[in-house]
Amino acid sequence: MTAETTSHAAMSSEPKARSIGCCLPHVARILFGLVFFVFGLNGFIQFIPQPKSAMSEEAMSFAGALMKTDYMHALIFGTQVTAGALLLLNRFVPLALALIAPVVVNIVAFHLFLAPSGIPMAAVVLALEAYLAWSYRESFRPMLAWRARPGALDSQSPNPAAQSKGD
Repeated sequence: MTAETTSHAAMSSEPKARSIGCCLPHVARILFGLVFFVFGLNGFIQFIPQPKSAMSEEAMSFAGALMKTDYMHALIFGTQVTAGALLLLNRFVPLALALIAPVVVNIVAFHLFLAPSGIPMAAVVLALEAYLAWSYRESFRPMLAWRARPGALDSQSPNPAAQSKGD
């Protein structure tokens, strides 16, 4: 009877572990999408109050240079809004992750070198990006093929006709 109780307890805890594991990528995707959608919108309509503490002169110079070049400011915040919306809507998630990756790299570098007080938030953003990229790794596999052929749907098993034309 003890073995039966133990196996029943293991069976009842297994679905809970699966449900948490299944939900975690969705929670991470929504949280990541919210961060970029909200902060991207804030770049255009500035509804979040500015922090009381002053940024370093280097950080101010960098931010000022981005603001002066209208296209770069719009490109960065437009990318954030677009990727955030795609993540929130659960549409083209791998594309959204690829689009937002350079922004994440810049956020981390900005806080590492110019504004160290924001490193914890930058680390969270980087962790979410890395976790989601790992969760969607199968979608990135064709993009990361060592040698890709034009028109090949699956780089791992290319069309025999295309293979004889290539090399």
